[in-house]
Amino acid sequence: MSTALITGASRGLGLELARQYAAEGWEVLACARNPASAAQLASLAAQPGGHIRVLTLDVTDFGAIDTLARELDGRALDVLINCAGAMGRRGTFGASDFAEWEQMFRINAFAPMRMAEAFVAHLARSGQKKLISISTVMASIAGNTMGGFYAYRASKAALNAITSSLAIDLGRRYGIIAAVIHPGWVRTDMGGPRAELDAATSVAGMRRVIAGLTAEQAGRFWSYDGSQLSW
Repeated sequence: MSTALITGASRGLGLELARQYAAEGWEVLACARNPASAAQLASLAAQPGGHIRVLTLDVTDFGAIDTLARELDGRALDVLINCAGAMGRRGTFGASDFAEWEQMFRINAFAPMRMAEAFVAHLARSGQKKLISISTVMASIAGNTMGGFYAYRASKAALNAITSSLAIDLGRRYGIIAAVIHPGWVRTDMGGPRAELDAATSVAGMRRVIAGLTAEQAGRFWSYDGSQLSW
C-alpha cells in the first residue's frame, strides 16, 4: 500500500487530498494543527474501511515536526504534500506588517523546508519518493500583473526557490522528486466563494500531475491541469 503524508489536512485542499488518496486505497497520514476541531477530517477517518490516520501537527512548531518524524521512524512515505499555508492580507505599500511577513514565511517557506529535512529518510526509502509543495500562480514573478499581496507572493516565491534547490540536491543524493504545484483558483476558505474550481476538480488534477512526475520533471512549477508555469 502506498503512503501519503499531508499537512494542512483539516479543511480545503488538504482535506480533499486526504479524501481522494484514501479512496484510491492509499494509507493517508493526515496532519492537522488541532484535530479536535477538525470534524470533517475526523468523520472521514472514521468511515468503515478507511485508510486515514489523523496526526497532530502545527507546522510552525519545528520541534513538533522533528518529533513526528521520529514517531514515524522506519516508515516509507511515497508522497509528502506540504499543503498547510496562509495567505494573509493583501498588503498596502507603506503599511507593511512585518510580524505578518514573518508568519507567512514561517508557514509557507520555512515549514516545507523543515518538513523536507525531517522526512528525507522516509521519502528515500519509498517507491515513489515525491516531495510536493502547494504553491500559487501568485508566486510567479513573470506573471505578476496586479501587485499587492507582498508577503504571500514573496513567501511562496521563496518556497518555489527552495523546491528548485531541493529537486537538485535530493534528486542527486536520494532520487527524490521535488516539485511545486499551483492548484488553480479554488473555492475554499482561502480562495473564496467566487473561485473558478471546486476542491475535487483541483485535487484530481494535482494527483494526476503528481502521479506522472518523473525525475526529469522535478524542480519545475506545475499547474493542476498539467501545464508548466513560468517562474
